Amino acid sequence: MIIPFLRDDTQGSLTVTVEHVDAPAAIGKHPSAHGFPSCTAVVDYPGRGYRALFGWVQMVRSTDNSSAGATFGMDPFYLFEDAPSPYAFFGVNPTLFDAPSRATRDPLDWTAHSYLAWTPMDDTERRVLPLAGFSWGFNIDSDSRITLQPVQTLSPGDWDAHLRYLGTSYPGWVFDKWQPEL
Repeated sequence: MIIPFLRDDTQGSLTVTVEHVDAPAAIGKHPSAHGFPSCTAVVDYPGRGYRALFGWVQMVRSTDNSSAGATFGMDPFYLFEDAPSPYAFFGVNPTLFDAPSRATRDPLDWTAHSYLAWTPMDDTERRVLPLAGFSWGFNIDSDSRITLQPVQTLSPGDWDAHLRYLGTSYPGWVFDKWQPEL
């Protein structure tokens, strides 16, 4: 799926691919990850340097999390899960990559909301401005079959529904409502 976005009147796009993992070792996963999903979202933006700094905010709702799938929670990159930043990945045109898996194949519903955002460097506050978002995930049925959820674009209302949670989770950051320029 290709998702367009606009930042400062400059057109960019995300190319999102979700597929079953056929070779777990090739992506740094244990053999038990075979058949689980991997998601790659590549940013294409012509800005350079600081004008191409973006971050990925990803939240997950899963029936095996502490809310039993009732609410979304942050999905930080495990090396930085204690860092006080909402970004799982951040950099110049950063690629989002995620390959969730479980040691067992018990029934499960797992959905991610992934958002590309940016933080103005000339602001006095740490501000997160969303640009584009998509939903993806997987389900495991009672026969241990893994089914991928289709990638779907998210709306400003989807982002806005997370604002209270984000503000509570990261009080040192300001999360703006999503106001698409497209």
